[in-house]
Amino acid sequence: MVSDIPFRTDLALEAREYLTTRHAREVPGVEHEQYTDGDARVTRVHVATDYAAAVMGKAPGHYITIEAQSLRQRNRMLQDQVARVLAAELERLLPADQGASIFVVGLGNWNATPDALGPRVISGLLVTRHLRGYVPPELAGRLRPVCAMAPGVLGLTGIETSEIIKGVVDTIQPDVVLCVDALAARNTGRIITTIQIADTGIQPGSGVGNARLGITRETVGRDVIAVGVPTVVHASTIAGDAMDLVLDQLRGEARFFSILDEMGQDRLALINEVVCPAFGDMMVTPKEIDVHIEDVSRVVALGLNAALHNGIGPEEMDRYLG
Repeated sequence: MVSDIPFRTDLALEAREYLTTRHAREVPGVEHEQYTDGDARVTRVHVATDYAAAVMGKAPGHYITIEAQSLRQRNRMLQDQVARVLAAELERLLPADQGASIFVVGLGNWNATPDALGPRVISGLLVTRHLRGYVPPELAGRLRPVCAMAPGVLGLTGIETSEIIKGVVDTIQPDVVLCVDALAARNTGRIITTIQIADTGIQPGSGVGNARLGITRETVGRDVIAVGVPTVVHASTIAGDAMDLVLDQLRGEARFFSILDEMGQDRLALINEVVCPAFGDMMVTPKEIDVHIEDVSRVVALGLNAALHNGIGPEEMDRYLG
């Protein structure tokens, strides 16, 4: 069965929103719940059946989305609160055993700012696997064994990222692989304001139409948790949003615009037919993306550190990270 989603997005939340709006009902086999914590709105989507997975174009599993406008506001207090929410949600997916080892992989190209989230997060992690025999008594049992790497991308290494990860996993035998990557969104308002956690693994580059071999339990032999932040949208999305704004201004003034208005969701297919041949598969990112990546990578690293080493307080964490 082919997905009913006419656009590419890495966010399960956006796929569900589109389908429930179009069909005026919940997709069979999809469960969701939502709550608010301070500035953050958290939505948990569970794709429970193969039918729902096929329709949504998302693998069966749990998808947790944290939306917070403060991620773009450079407000450290609000960003730290989002990091705490991220840590709490991530802890629900991690093994309860503090002795379980975690292999964190920062996916992406450190030479391309919108794709540099993974490597930037890795640089802010507290890695401890190599210190297990040297941990002071007061930290014994409070630090989880964590190791990390940024393997680069196929264009830099000539090696599929999943092949690199599989090789490392076979050698070090971690209990869980945790991948961090930049994502693509459908809604421009979700760029750098959204964090998605999934327990289904990840398909690197799928949102930008450059899909590589997936990083999943089937390919690497371990449970894979993915954490991602949308940093780009498709040019066709921008065109569609611009058309909607024009229609709002000219609604009812001309028959041509009323026809476009009546097309509803089919406008996206029309835009794809016109924009993609003219401009190619172009991606768009904010001009301040370098600042946003710096901020959001810090938030994600804080959340990961708090979830992975939940026996260490914030002040201690700052001290050990230098």
